[in-house]
Amino acid sequence: MNRSKAEAALVWNTVVWGATFVVVKAALADVSPVLFLALRFSVASLALAPLLARQRRTSWDWRTAGAGALAGICLFTGYLTQTLGLRLTSAPKSAFITGFSPVMVPLLAALVYRTRPRVSEVCGLLVATAGLVLMTLKGAAEAVNPGDLLTFLCAIAFAAHIVVLGHFAERMSFEILSVMQIVMAAVLSLALFWWVEPPHIRWRPATIGAILVTGLFATALAFTIQAWAQRYTTPTRTGLIYMLEPVFAWVTSFLLAGEGMSRRAAAGAVLILGGVVLVELKPLNPRRHPS
Repeated sequence: MNRSKAEAALVWNTVVWGATFVVVKAALADVSPVLFLALRFSVASLALAPLLARQRRTSWDWRTAGAGALAGICLFTGYLTQTLGLRLTSAPKSAFITGFSPVMVPLLAALVYRTRPRVSEVCGLLVATAGLVLMTLKGAAEAVNPGDLLTFLCAIAFAAHIVVLGHFAERMSFEILSVMQIVMAAVLSLALFWWVEPPHIRWRPATIGAILVTGLFATALAFTIQAWAQRYTTPTRTGLIYMLEPVFAWVTSFLLAGEGMSRRAAAGAVLILGGVVLVELKPLNPRRHPS
């Protein structure tokens, strides 16, 4: 029962995250990207303040603070490059390229822990890379869309974020790590928004709604749900569930904005999903996946 509830909650996360791609893209017409992130993470930090207060008896030290800060830097970098990229590419393409991050997790982990990647992981990376090229390159003579490149950097940052949390979560309170990473992302956003670009915002209802939805539901609530849900299900099943995120993003973008994909881009998206499946399920590896 707990596992079913946990996985249903993770599906809800994918619905929220998938839907927010088109919400954020629309909001960026009225607010500068880094200022949007500063407002989003500030709202999330305030919402999670009670959770932090409940953990006041937990031992705090510089190692925990450093781990949370490192995770927050990765998280901020991921959201920054994703948000900047959304101004220059479509919401469905951004969602599918962001979904490339699970493929990169085993490779980054192999570098950190000095282990050899498995056959399925290498094949999955090659298949997903082919899909990424097919999805982003329109012709041999054309350069990659800058928005696609920024979103690819976002996928690397999110993969690094997963590796960092995986390294520290077993020995530290994940609740504290979760709160601290969001606070760190808020601090970085507030410190940078005023000089990275000319800040501007039009306080329209849609803009305020986007800040509240992404701050409360897509950040504060979603990370809290994930922290709870992963106690009852495996990382592999979590990764497979999160593969639904770009699907929901595509559906939401089509329904709300009429924004779809060409056949070439759709074929590339299928290859990316296929690469993620190879990495997560590891069908080419004879030994059982430890997760």
